[in-house]
Amino acid sequence: MRPVLRLAQAAGAVLPSLSRDQLMLLMAAVNEFFLGVDIYLAHSLSGTITPNEWIPIIFGPTACALLLVAGLIAFRRRNAATIVASLVLVASIAVGLLGAYFHFIRAILPTAIPRERVSLDLVVWAPPILGPLTFSLVGLLGISAAWPEEPADSGRLRLIGGLRLHLPYSKTRAFYFMVGLGSLATLISSVLDHARTQFGNPWLWIPTLVGAFGTVVGVGHGLLDRPTRADRWAYAVGMAAMVLVGVVGALLHIQDNLTTQGTIVGERFVRGAPFLAPLLFANMGMLGFLALLPPGETTRAWLRRWGDAFRPI
Repeated sequence: MRPVLRLAQAAGAVLPSLSRDQLMLLMAAVNEFFLGVDIYLAHSLSGTITPNEWIPIIFGPTACALLLVAGLIAFRRRNAATIVASLVLVASIAVGLLGAYFHFIRAILPTAIPRERVSLDLVVWAPPILGPLTFSLVGLLGISAAWPEEPADSGRLRLIGGLRLHLPYSKTRAFYFMVGLGSLATLISSVLDHARTQFGNPWLWIPTLVGAFGTVVGVGHGLLDRPTRADRWAYAVGMAAMVLVGVVGALLHIQDNLTTQGTIVGERFVRGAPFLAPLLFANMGMLGFLALLPPGETTRAWLRRWGDAFRPI
């Protein structure tokens, strides 16, 4: 127990004291950056990036920078920072929807008869339709975190000018729903990618099963008004499995892209197994764990309380 206590004390002393909403916004900024990098690698497959394909590539790092700037502004002017962050996140939703539309257009045969314009084979081999929607999910998650909820877990958001918006669910339950939907999108993307190999490797079923479990526990947790201890353990196991599958999957994809001598060839990483794609599992698992943090409580206070739970009596 003492190593756990010391770890909690050290983390509480070193890490900045951030609220759950601030951590969610920080994760949103990080996601925007890596989405831009991932899309750059994906769009490089054709050898030529068209003007439309540059939109998410440029937007990702730009949105990341603007959200970090908004985070700094928030220490002095919370309302101004919230407006800046909200505009960036709304733009992220728009970029995601626009990208999904462009990908869908690429997945259909407009000259074919109506019942043959869209087929499963086209969806599998076309650009991933759900991929761009990750921008939209990050935007929704960030907007949910940007506006303060008063009182905590009430579902009442405080807007500019004293206005209030009463949501049907609390922020916590909304986060659970978004984690579940994000896990579902990650699951579908994984299945479509692995369908190209016809699941020849039986190990490919593991991310499928873990993604399905993460979706169920995420959405299920959002539906529960008062989750039991068993519910929370099931949710935590699901999120931990998502993180583990994401990290292991990324390492396996990297290993697959190396030559037989273990040499790194850039072209293999562009055209081979997408090494960033499995990290979506880990990303959703980390967001899922953040959703468990108590609202209105900083990380330093939470770590101190967690350490006290392991303090010898």
